[in-house]
Amino acid sequence: MTSVKTNAKKQSYVWLDELSTKEAAVAANAGTVVIFPVGSVEEHGDHLPLCTDSIQPEYVAVEVAKRTGCLVAPPFRHGVCNAGRNFPGTMSIEFETLRMVARDVLAELVRNGFNRIIVLSGHAGSSHMVALRLAAQEVVKQSSPVSARKTRIMVLSDFDFAFEVKDLGFPETDGHAGAVETSRVMAIRPDLVKGKGKAGVMNVPRFEIVPDPEKYFEGGVNGDPTLASDAKGKAINAYVVEQVAKLVEELKCN
Repeated sequence: MTSVKTNAKKQSYVWLDELSTKEAAVAANAGTVVIFPVGSVEEHGDHLPLCTDSIQPEYVAVEVAKRTGCLVAPPFRHGVCNAGRNFPGTMSIEFETLRMVARDVLAELVRNGFNRIIVLSGHAGSSHMVALRLAAQEVVKQSSPVSARKTRIMVLSDFDFAFEVKDLGFPETDGHAGAVETSRVMAIRPDLVKGKGKAGVMNVPRFEIVPDPEKYFEGGVNGDPTLASDAKGKAINAYVVEQVAKLVEELKCN
C-alpha cells in the first residue's frame, strides 16, 4: 500500500486521489493495481437506498485495498438503468455517456502509468456492463502497442461473486433488491436500510423491449428481502472481498 511519512508517523492511503503527485508517480512505477468502482442511482424497493449499487463496490474496493495494497480511484456513481428507469429517484445516463466517461477515466489511468486496473461495478444491467467492457476494450487496444508494459483491465460486477455464495438459504431466483443485496447493505450501511421490504418478482416479457418495465417489476424488487440478515451480508461481502483480492494478486503477477 502506498504510504508517506507525516510527522514521523507512517500514514497509509487507499484512495488514489489522496496521494500527492509525487506519490502517484511512485505508485504507478511500482505497478500498483487500481480499482475503479462504478455504481448507479437507482430504485431498490422501498427498503434500500438509491445508492445501493454504489456503496457495495466501494466497500469491497476499500477492503481489498487494505488487504492487498492496491489503490481505489474516485468512484463514478451513475449508470445505465433500464429496468428501474421510471421509478422515482432513478437517474439513468445514456449508454454512450457511460462508455465515454469510463473510457476517459481508464485512458487517463493508463497515461499516468497505472495499467493494471479492475473496473468493479455494483450495477449489473446488461447495457451498463457492455458500455464498461467496450470502454476497457478500446483503452486496451490503443495502449498496448505503445506501452512498455502490457495493459490489463478486468471488468466485472461484484455480483458475479455475490451470487456464488449458495449456503445461505436464498432461492436461485433472488435478484434486484432481494435477499442477497439487502443482506449486503445491512452489513455495510445498516443506517440506510428502511425496514424489511416486500418480496417481488420481475416478469418483463422475455425478449421484448418494453417502454414501461416498472409495470412488470412489482415494487422494484426481484426476490424476498425479508430473508436477509446482517450476518448473511457479512458472509457474502467477505467472500466477494476475498475473490476480488485474488484478482488483484493475479494482476500483480504479470
